[in-house]
Amino acid sequence: MMSPKEVLKMVKDKNIRVLDIRFMDFPGVWQHFSVPTTELDEGSFEDGFGFDGSSIRGWQPINASDMLVIPDAATAKIDPFYEVPTLVMIGNVADPITREPYSRDPRYIAKKVESYLKQTGIGDTVFIGPEAEFFIFDDIRFESGRNSAFYAIDSQEGVWNSGREEFPNLGYKPRHKEAYFPVPPTDKFQDIRTEMMLTLQDLGIDMECQHHEVATAGQSEIDMRFKPLLQMGDQMAWFKYVLKNVAYRHGHTVTFMPKPLFEDNGSGMHTHVSIWKDGKPLFAGDKYAGVSQDALYAIGGILKHCKAVCAFSNPTTNSYKRLVPGFEAPVNLAYSSRNRSAAVRIPMYSSSPKAKRIEFRTPDPSCNGYLSFAAITMAVIDGIQNKIEPGEPLDKNIYDLPPEELAQIATAPGSLDEALASLKADHAFLLKGDVFTQDVIDMWIDYKIENEVNPVKLRPHPHEFHLYYDL
Repeated sequence: MMSPKEVLKMVKDKNIRVLDIRFMDFPGVWQHFSVPTTELDEGSFEDGFGFDGSSIRGWQPINASDMLVIPDAATAKIDPFYEVPTLVMIGNVADPITREPYSRDPRYIAKKVESYLKQTGIGDTVFIGPEAEFFIFDDIRFESGRNSAFYAIDSQEGVWNSGREEFPNLGYKPRHKEAYFPVPPTDKFQDIRTEMMLTLQDLGIDMECQHHEVATAGQSEIDMRFKPLLQMGDQMAWFKYVLKNVAYRHGHTVTFMPKPLFEDNGSGMHTHVSIWKDGKPLFAGDKYAGVSQDALYAIGGILKHCKAVCAFSNPTTNSYKRLVPGFEAPVNLAYSSRNRSAAVRIPMYSSSPKAKRIEFRTPDPSCNGYLSFAAITMAVIDGIQNKIEPGEPLDKNIYDLPPEELAQIATAPGSLDEALASLKADHAFLLKGDVFTQDVIDMWIDYKIENEVNPVKLRPHPHEFHLYYDL
């Protein structure tokens, strides 16, 4: 991690002429603007750069639009895609008058949860390890008008193209739910995923693996090594940016939309969480599956608050096309060491205490990483503080349970509407330590209902014409 002086020295030594300043908007899309590096000096790391906050979704009104973004020297990296060598720094957003951090800056919320964890005395570091799945498509077309709506996805790997004239069609297209994980030529994206992985590694991001995922048409997964929460929030922003740009360079497109294909697997983002104190893992112990009592309380916190957390970890209407009970999705509010339909799993790959963590399987990669990781961590902290017991583990095959036993198991929300209602009813745990503010909760709910829930509710669905036109 560099200091301001080291950043300025690198700019001079490498003759970098452009600075790209980036920050995350409220819904979770990276924003940026560029200035010549002649505008960068030591004062820039305190004074920041001005921009119009009223044009950023969910932020300032037009009558109070001026904002500052203050570059964080520790985040400095050279962009791997720009033609002109460009230094990238992630910024913290602040009010230009008070100089106070902006409450709706997702990165600030992530910083606050790390500080709050230390204040509680529970631990000093929360490690986050997300497993983000995504699709690599060849072509995507969509339209949503007043008198028409459609989408059309295509992929050289899509099994629906097994009969297409390709001059020649060479076959090797993975069947639905059978793409985990054959070698090439069935897997057609090995080289692209490797380029994605190594580009991230060249940026200083520690990588673990890459592979094809279950669905046809290029579903994939690339895993980063676990890191402290704020650092992983920054890395998730780079992760999405790199994957999209590598794919774009090769004439493909990447989406983190959770459920783009009907009757095939959706994309999740299993999120591994562990808390450490003084260099020691707190989740290893002698309880169920080798975890500690604190780990069980942490699971209890996640299960208790899961429906509210989903408003941040599964924040799109499309998220709930993946989270449907009765399929393989992790919708059951229970925990297990083996059962992958449980919302929380305790991985058993390693017996090392350092590897002991809990895996929250419900989230998906459409989320704003800063907000999702912060909400999950606040649920974990609340569970430990209030000694919330998670109940008995669910090690039975969920699909073999009799209906009366299955009815006793709560499930994740069935819609974004339900998740937002749960957040409205259950958010006191998020307000602790001023991590999330009431303003953030209210704006998140209002923004999502006004811009996503209601617009989807109001529009006729193409399949409704299939079902109802002849009535």
